[in-house]
Amino acid sequence: MKPAAVEASFVALLLLASALRWPRGAEARLLVEMTLVRNASSIGALCLDGSLPAYHLHRGFGAGTGNWLLQFEGGGWCNDVKSCLERASTRRGSTRLMTKWEDFSGILSNNASLNPDFYNWNRVKLRYCDGASFAGDALFDNGTSLLYFKGQKIWESIILDLLPKGLATAQKALLSGCSAGGLAAFLHCENFTKYLPTNATVKCLSDAGFFLDLRDIGLNHTMRNFYKDLAALQGMEPNLNENCTASSYYPDLCIFPQYSLKYITTPFFILNSAYDVYQFHHGLVPPSSDLHGHWNHCKLDPAACSEQQIDVLQGLRMSMLSALRLFYEYSSRGGMFINSCFAHCQSESQDTWFAENSPTIDNKTIAEAVGDWYFSRRRNIKEIDCAYPCDSSCHNIIP
Repeated sequence: MKPAAVEASFVALLLLASALRWPRGAEARLLVEMTLVRNASSIGALCLDGSLPAYHLHRGFGAGTGNWLLQFEGGGWCNDVKSCLERASTRRGSTRLMTKWEDFSGILSNNASLNPDFYNWNRVKLRYCDGASFAGDALFDNGTSLLYFKGQKIWESIILDLLPKGLATAQKALLSGCSAGGLAAFLHCENFTKYLPTNATVKCLSDAGFFLDLRDIGLNHTMRNFYKDLAALQGMEPNLNENCTASSYYPDLCIFPQYSLKYITTPFFILNSAYDVYQFHHGLVPPSSDLHGHWNHCKLDPAACSEQQIDVLQGLRMSMLSALRLFYEYSSRGGMFINSCFAHCQSESQDTWFAENSPTIDNKTIAEAVGDWYFSRRRNIKEIDCAYPCDSSCHNIIP
């Protein structure tokens, strides 16, 4: 046997052992194998580099066999040909380069003590390889380079692959996602319900996907310009919320949840930090507006921020709460958990989802708030944390 084959066999054995789970403190690890969508190319569903799309499915059991949780993977975007070509040669643009086993934890865990409400559901992680939150539909071919901007088709192909596996008869379903996947949850929530039985309970959850259309510290529309280029390059506009685009002078801005949210009729839960570190670092204080690095220390540690910088960060929080005001006041079926942690994505990590020292608001963890909302155990679950630095339960994760 060749050395490469020996190494591959050894890695496979290690992964198999991981899949059987072993204790890690009080937690048991669960690795789930990748499933390629073999017939995806028949509808033109391909990753940036032309590889097949994929997902990871861990079957439900017991009372959860008829319930489905789908989680969009996150991982940023590419909004020009150069960055998309670079992305296509990484795990963010090719399933050939991705890990073939994924660690299911947090909202994806199959352990009742770690994920009390969704542990026995069918849980699916949709791998992200298009660079446009599963919502593009275009092709770039200049004779030398070829890029497939087919996120919308990838979404459709995965759903079509899951329907005969039980999704078509789902009793309960939750479409969720983190970061760029959290944005995908906003973009696809209404479409998701159309695939499922009319008597199914269908709801959606976005984790760290409420990206704001705001000016940065240099008064530039950095995120708006980035998204406009993204939507144009990857052909996203036809796949944005049609009621939003029909009502807007600037249809491409419907990529921002603050503009499309009022058109989403499916019950929705918004999980976000008011000081989301991605928006802090790339939307509010992008490197292009901090050429001399005055914010570098503050970005690494909020305790190192000056009084003036804290004031700017409080402005970020107020912008988010303002954008969510109508949802907070008038959405009777919506839920919220807006905490004051310097974090980005809190549903997939066990530490932040449900653990002894997880972040809380009014003594409720994120998992408890989401579960109470989904199963209607409490009314009006719209939790808003006090302003930084009041919350001692935070996991301030600064990348």
